[in-house]
Amino acid sequence: MDHDVKATEATPPQRSSTNDGTASTPTGKGKESAGGGKNTTDGSSAKAPPSGATKKKKPRKLKPNNVRKLRIDRMMSKAELARRANLSVLTIDRVEKGFGCRMNTKRKILEALGLSLEDRVRVFGEEE
Repeated sequence: MDHDVKATEATPPQRSSTNDGTASTPTGKGKESAGGGKNTTDGSSAKAPPSGATKKKKPRKLKPNNVRKLRIDRMMSKAELARRANLSVLTIDRVEKGFGCRMNTKRKILEALGLSLEDRVRVFGEEE
């Protein structure tokens, strides 16, 4: 048995990158687009946006509510309220900060705080 096989013969050829960021095969026969971008399924070439061009989001309007005050008055932690309302702690945190939520989420929070649905306006304020 002869075990003098070179390691380079058993491995496939490695791809190397060129200066423009595209990959090429050692023989240079790889398919590359003329623009140097990545090919998409529709045949067009898509490039990543410039690093400084990020899409600006308009700031959300926070609407204050009384959830935190009522929770603290009942000596309840966020985790306890979340468990009783079957919601995540993150959701409770966001609602307390004034971010909007679904009507079903408000209902769950009201019930977990031991309040009736008529107390909705007192807790969350008037709907717009």
